Amino acid sequence: MHKEMHADLIIIGGGMGGCAGALAAAKMGKKIVMTEETHWIGGQLTSQAVPPDEHPWIEQFGCTLSYRRFRDGVRNYYRDNFPLTPEARANIFLNPGNGFVSRLCHEPRTALAVLQQMLAPYTHSGQVTILTRFRVEKARTEGDEVLSVTVGGMDDPIRIELTAPFFLDATECGDVLPLAGVEYVIGAESQRQTGEPHALDGDPQPFDMQAFTYCFAMDYLENEDHTIPKPDQYSFWREYQADFWPGKLLSWTGVKPATLEPIQYPLFPGKDWISLFGYRKIIDRNNFIPGTYPSDITLVNWQQNDYWLGPVIDVHEEEKVRHLENAKQLSLSLLYWMQTEAPRPDGKQGYPGLRLRKDVVGTDDGLAMHPYIRESRRIQAEFTVLEQHLSTECRGTDESENFADSVGIGCYRIDLHPSTGRRHYIDISSLPFQIPLGSLIPVRINNLLPASKNIGVTHITNGCYRLHPVEWNIGEAAGYLAGFCMQHNVKPREVRNNPTLLSAFQNLLVQNGIELAWPEMRPV
Repeated sequence: MHKEMHADLIIIGGGMGGCAGALAAAKMGKKIVMTEETHWIGGQLTSQAVPPDEHPWIEQFGCTLSYRRFRDGVRNYYRDNFPLTPEARANIFLNPGNGFVSRLCHEPRTALAVLQQMLAPYTHSGQVTILTRFRVEKARTEGDEVLSVTVGGMDDPIRIELTAPFFLDATECGDVLPLAGVEYVIGAESQRQTGEPHALDGDPQPFDMQAFTYCFAMDYLENEDHTIPKPDQYSFWREYQADFWPGKLLSWTGVKPATLEPIQYPLFPGKDWISLFGYRKIIDRNNFIPGTYPSDITLVNWQQNDYWLGPVIDVHEEEKVRHLENAKQLSLSLLYWMQTEAPRPDGKQGYPGLRLRKDVVGTDDGLAMHPYIRESRRIQAEFTVLEQHLSTECRGTDESENFADSVGIGCYRIDLHPSTGRRHYIDISSLPFQIPLGSLIPVRINNLLPASKNIGVTHITNGCYRLHPVEWNIGEAAGYLAGFCMQHNVKPREVRNNPTLLSAFQNLLVQNGIELAWPEMRPV
């Protein structure tokens, strides 16, 4: 079956950037169709099951007003619907899970509910239409314009051709870019190309990309046995050790990313450095009236289930499917190893009380609906952000590069996980940075904008532009930019290169709660 739909803005990908872009364009009165591969909108927050990674000042400043409303919405969701303890209810900075990766660790389903609430005025009125379980299949272009994008139903044999004056690619891997003939790059650039100190010597390696991860949720019921069936690839993963890693991957041995110093990670809190269970804990039962939760719940997104044996972008479908399945098997093997063989401080082996919480991620196999993709295709942009623009070492000052065309801000260390080129962590200090408008503008195409991790950054700078608040800001800026261009009948590159238009657009962003610059800050 073939259908056609028309809107002012088509957003392919319902992740954080897609949702933020839809909210922005809807506020400008535009009609939007947003598609999403999985059952859940929200991307990193929901279908990928990754609690927010944020900077130290997130409670005071350093994010957009709408992202702050999302964070407030998460806390209010628990206050309105859960039996919190008096102490937790009185805590204005409630952290439902008390995980120490973030000041706000929460369940994926909560993020989904809050995003749906934020979009509700527009979805209920029909201004925003959301199509879940649809995957992009092709794009039709003419010259430097995208005319339509066709998506196919993943559960039903239906094809929908979507037409609009503007399109956002908010997919996790930049999937619209090759279909629309948008110039882009993948993988690791060389020092010869970018001059970045941490780029590769020699030639670039397009298929050298950061590891991706199938996350899962688990709790712990000490006197019960919730051991899963032995995964098919368990024998392989049980013995696997990369030549750059200090021990077997299925072990408590890991590294400190910044120094690569080997370390033994405990599962549960003790006297050691950190507890893996506490790292991304999304429910702390002590925040709730006794009996609400039988156990704390944590999200497993650890060094031990990072998958780096091959990329899933721009490879043959068979290879992509194989790596996705291998990554799933790695995560399930990690759980099985923890349940059956993991050494314990008391001298015993295994924690059979670890329970895979399929309900938390909404899948039959208990793994997140979508892998956590750290590195996407990236547009060849009018301006590309380099390590030299924000690395503490490169700058030699207390400030990152000032971008006159700023459309937002972000902050995170340059954090690259081990890669499919079998290269180790790159984890280096950076300065709070801006998002330049030039990084959102393709070098040629006029009416398609990136709205996720697919902006004009490098393999290196992607390491700090890929986190939750930044992706949201990118998507929100892209949504406002599309609306602004339609309103004034101009192209995105005209907005950047015309001082009057740029000033008017930045005023629009500021009026809608987008911060364009940092106060004087310290490195992270």
